[in-house]
Amino acid sequence: MLATIHSAAVLGVEAYDVTVEVDVAAGLPAWTIVGLAGAAVRESRERVTAALQNSGFDLPSRRIVIGLSPADVRKEGTAFDLPIALALLCATGQLAPESIAGLVVAGELGLDGAIRPIRGALPLARAASRDGARALVLPEANVAESSLVASVRVAAAPTLAALVDALRRGALPATDVVARPPNDEAALDLADVVGQGAAKRALEIAAAGAHNLLMMGPPGAGKTMLARRLPGILPALTEDELLEVVAVHSVGGTLVPGTIPSRTPPFRAPHHTISLAGLIGGGPGPRPGEASLAHRGVLFLDELLELPRYVLDAMRQPLEDGRVVIARAAHSVAFPARFQLIGAANPCPCGKAGDPGATCTCSVADIERYRARLSGPLADRIDLHVHVGAVQVAALGSPCTEERSADVRARVTAARERQRERYAKVDGVHTNAEAPGRWLLARGGITAEARSALEQASRTLDITARGYHRALRVARTIADLDGTDRVGEATILEALRYRAVRVAA
Repeated sequence: MLATIHSAAVLGVEAYDVTVEVDVAAGLPAWTIVGLAGAAVRESRERVTAALQNSGFDLPSRRIVIGLSPADVRKEGTAFDLPIALALLCATGQLAPESIAGLVVAGELGLDGAIRPIRGALPLARAASRDGARALVLPEANVAESSLVASVRVAAAPTLAALVDALRRGALPATDVVARPPNDEAALDLADVVGQGAAKRALEIAAAGAHNLLMMGPPGAGKTMLARRLPGILPALTEDELLEVVAVHSVGGTLVPGTIPSRTPPFRAPHHTISLAGLIGGGPGPRPGEASLAHRGVLFLDELLELPRYVLDAMRQPLEDGRVVIARAAHSVAFPARFQLIGAANPCPCGKAGDPGATCTCSVADIERYRARLSGPLADRIDLHVHVGAVQVAALGSPCTEERSADVRARVTAARERQRERYAKVDGVHTNAEAPGRWLLARGGITAEARSALEQASRTLDITARGYHRALRVARTIADLDGTDRVGEATILEALRYRAVRVAA
């Protein structure tokens, strides 16, 4: 007997339809899976067999052929366990075919019949909504994320036996699963950082306009402390941004099962020994890297100049286009990667160059070779460069008089709201960092004095065309923080201060 059930698979951050067909016929006992099945899919034979038997169902000794269509696209992962099991029950007469009509089913099975979480539940929910499915059947742990797509009904059950019992009764299992709130750690407060007024100002500008920032200074000056406090001054994700972020993290497998997705922008801080594939993405599947997991959030690279130059240069295209494209022989996959790059680096290998209270032991050649790891094209894509000097030890014990993150976040949120209104009719633009330079020149409120000052500085400082437009974007953000529609000469001059860091060797 032949039975058919609908499922879906994820490619990148999108899902495509997969039809699971099971044919049980007379012949020598065998189990064959066709349709370019990966290793995890082929292993479903053992998981499904054990789950059916341990759940009290009969598994006849017959010839079983399982087809996954479209057959010319490779299938990866364990999400086909549950649809294979249900289709097998229909093919053997233990479940009525009408009970699974119109359903999209995905889930991994444990050997005891438990339905375990899978990757990519949110893209599956989008696909089910697009196809007009009667319901999407998923593991209970994936209900919280898939429920973000309100246009599709989601059903879930803890075990295969419970799911089959509900289907036999003609009812879908209820999704009254209580999702746990996100385990958001208390945001680190900017008031904990003593001094560093210039760096805090640059951090506020970076947060307000989603600009890239590089902090350079001696060890212990507070670069990492400042970077880790950036999420505390960023506004919460919007509905659309939340869906984008959850889709990437769902595919990447970083969501905590059964937890409501957090609206806090993601903050990713990989170690400086990260590989190219770990940063950009790749591997079987392929899967998103740290650049994509930081989408709509922050990618913090501590010890930036310790990363190999080829790894750093791989970020040039994502920083420009806001996405990562991974090409394979059979297909190419695009992951979103619209992130803020925050870098922290020492000025030299020993870290003491430019520190008036210490003596640098590095040679000029060592310093030049060290700083050359940050290529010119990548440095040009970093909007804000700021030097973070050493803090006097005596100042550390003084009473706290620093501005708190909540006050800074209020200004940042107001500036972001001005940008949202400004770019409401500009496709694909939400912040100043994404705004086209020519659009800003025409409609960004740039005064004639500001343009003249920027053109003169471009000739004097040898600023590239990219640097010219990035200075415009930073100036526009400074004006938004000041609550004005006009970008004057003083605003342009402040923006130009952040175009380069020069620390004496």
